[in-house]
Amino acid sequence: MTIQWYPGHMAKAKRQILEKIKLVDIVIEIVDARIPLSSRNPMVNEIAHQKRRLILLNKSDLADPSVTKEWMNYFTADDMSVLAINAHQSSDIKRVIQQAKQLMKDKHAALREKGVTPRAIRALIVGIPNVGKSSFINQLAGKNIAKTGNTPGVTKAQSWIKSGKDFELLDTPGILWPKFEDQEVGYRLAVTGAIKDTILPLQDIAAYALKYLGVHYPDRLKERYNLPSISDDMAELFNQIGKKRGCIVSGGEVDWDRVAEIVLQEIRNGKLGPLSFETPE
Repeated sequence: MTIQWYPGHMAKAKRQILEKIKLVDIVIEIVDARIPLSSRNPMVNEIAHQKRRLILLNKSDLADPSVTKEWMNYFTADDMSVLAINAHQSSDIKRVIQQAKQLMKDKHAALREKGVTPRAIRALIVGIPNVGKSSFINQLAGKNIAKTGNTPGVTKAQSWIKSGKDFELLDTPGILWPKFEDQEVGYRLAVTGAIKDTILPLQDIAAYALKYLGVHYPDRLKERYNLPSISDDMAELFNQIGKKRGCIVSGGEVDWDRVAEIVLQEIRNGKLGPLSFETPE
């Protein structure tokens, strides 16, 4: 199965960002802590140019803490500034502000030496759909300015948002790239909800997730769905979960579509505990 999703507003957003990039001081890239590499848009390197960058591993509360620690080491080893956060926690937002100020410290010191008072830090917020950009911005601004939602594609236009005296934020729509060279990336994005479910064969996505969990988190999978063992036969596994959850249609058959929906929603909502779907290796 080939997974692609590149709505027209995303291509337009890229053009608009390239026009505005010269106005910003810092590019804050928000990624999903469960899939930090897969949720990084390679086009951001083109967009960001030589700007200071801060990578935020958002939804860290949903990610495996030990794997997140590996990702932190991975990015810092490449001389990148990175923080693991939960965009709904005000304490984490304060850490982001402190880190952004640290990144601008040398430039602001140079300006003060020249007798110039630094203006507010202008930050460009970028990230693929559904990584939590709008939730982050609302916490930073202290009010509900940006639209939020647990589905991708909520933000459709750019907007400048003031955050006290220290920050001016440029929010942008989530941008996916036109083609996934590695289809594993597409599956990971689909499992975590970065691509709209309405355009995907959810049974295939759920099967991918269940296979991964069976290898990396078998105890979590067995406990959640009360399974005595994890079958290698995906049809059997769907049937087992469906019967446990009452996904039965007329004739006693298991509704596999319903099973797929349940599995994906419970993964995304943290019902199986904190999970990571890729490691630096």
